[in-house]
Amino acid sequence: MPRPPKYSPELRDRATRMAVDARKDPETAPGALARIAKQLDINPETLRTWVRRVEAGQAEAPGIETVSDIERIRLLEKEVRELRRANEILKTASAFFAAELDRPHR
Repeated sequence: MPRPPKYSPELRDRATRMAVDARKDPETAPGALARIAKQLDINPETLRTWVRRVEAGQAEAPGIETVSDIERIRLLEKEVRELRRANEILKTASAFFAAELDRPHR
């Protein structure tokens, strides 16, 4: 007779959803799996396996997009970060040159 699963399907879905959401946000991504596993009293390697399966499209979890959607969101978030950084550089440069124009010339 097979052994019953150690973790309930509800816990697995909840943990996977939390981990995938946390990994989407660059501020919460570092250490997300270990932190969530500790909060839910799950082995971190087990959670990592669940998340990898979902991200690879081998498993489904409620509320999680397909792998192509996840990858597209990740790429778009990276592009947004790059554009915001470029925007900050341009703002700084424009402030510098505006100050240069206001200075008296000799």
